[in-house]
Amino acid sequence: MRCPVCDTEETRVVDSRTSADAIRRRRECLVCGARFTTFERVEQRQLWVTKRSGEKQPFLRDKVAAGISLACRKRPSSEQVDELVDRVIKLLEERREQTVPSTAVGEACMAVLREVDEVAYVRFASVYQAFESVDQFVETIAPLRATR
Repeated sequence: MRCPVCDTEETRVVDSRTSADAIRRRRECLVCGARFTTFERVEQRQLWVTKRSGEKQPFLRDKVAAGISLACRKRPSSEQVDELVDRVIKLLEERREQTVPSTAVGEACMAVLREVDEVAYVRFASVYQAFESVDQFVETIAPLRATR
C-alpha cells in the first residue's frame, strides 16, 4: 500500500475492523509517519446475463434497482429498494452459475417483490410479462388472493 503523502510502500497496519461488506484498515507510513485509512472489499465474481437474443451482457445492479424502484414507486417498500436488490442478487448467486438467463433475473425480482409488496409485484409482473389485457392481471392476482 502506498502512502498518499510521500508515495512510499513502507506502511504498517495499525488497526483493522471488519464490517458487513468491507475491511477498514488504519495504516501508518514508516517513512513520514502519516496515518491514513484504506478499505478492502471482497470482489464478487462477475455475473453475466444472457438476453433472449443470445447476447451476453454483464449483470448491472443499477438496471435491477431501476426496475424494482419503478415497481415500488409511491409504495411503503420504496425505501427498501437496495435491500430488495441485494436479495435478488443473492438468489441469482445461489444458482452457482456465472451466466444466468435474463428470465432468471426477472423471476428473481418477481419472487422478492411477491414476498414484500403485492402491488409492486403486480406492477413489475405487468411490465416484465408485457400484459396486454385485463385477464392477464386477473390471472396474476388470483394466486395472491388464494394465499390469503
